[in-house]
Amino acid sequence: MTKIAIIQSNYIPWKGYFHIIQKADDFIFLDTAQYTQRDWRNRNRIKGPNGLIWLTVPNNGTQSLNINEVVIDNSSPWYENHFRNLVNSYRKCKHFDFYYNFLENIYLKQRWQNLSAFNKYLIKTICDFLNIQTRFHNSENFTYHGGKNERIITMVKHLGGTHYLTGPSARHYIEPELFADNLIELEYMDYSGYPEYPQPWGEFCHEVSIFDLLFCTGPEAGKYIWGNNK
Repeated sequence: MTKIAIIQSNYIPWKGYFHIIQKADDFIFLDTAQYTQRDWRNRNRIKGPNGLIWLTVPNNGTQSLNINEVVIDNSSPWYENHFRNLVNSYRKCKHFDFYYNFLENIYLKQRWQNLSAFNKYLIKTICDFLNIQTRFHNSENFTYHGGKNERIITMVKHLGGTHYLTGPSARHYIEPELFADNLIELEYMDYSGYPEYPQPWGEFCHEVSIFDLLFCTGPEAGKYIWGNNK
């Protein structure tokens, strides 16, 4: 049994994104897909003393570009702003100091040009923190034709996949009979039931960047995503 997941790269995504990576044997970044504005590709949320804070990576992205073609706009001090917001929001969290050097290196010592490359670097590094062993691939390295379902099936079969793992929203476009014809079993993620953890700043919120969980729980983070069943 080989499980494959295929998703666009997102900016410091929430814990559910890492859950689907952890459950897959192989994960494909679908960054040959069309870029969508005001979406998770270039922004995410953290908790701050005055409520949720959006962290947005400025770029030249339009719907005429694929995700892997989007260039980051480094004309503004957005790196410093993101770093400052993260420090001000989480510096008192139990495990924040462990990740401080990583944040400093990302936001104060480097300048990225390509949004896709930036997102993928962050995601892979965070997977290392979470001890996720999944193999990564890029959709630009596959040859595929046809509609969305056919493209997914081609990539899954190329990697020898027997199961396609996807989020619940995929039910709107998935054609189950095509997967059955290709002997691929569909498995939908269930993002409900995540336990709460000690989180700063008022009422608990699940829908925030993975940074929130890491800073609050450190090496125990996986317990709050996939539990003890790794």
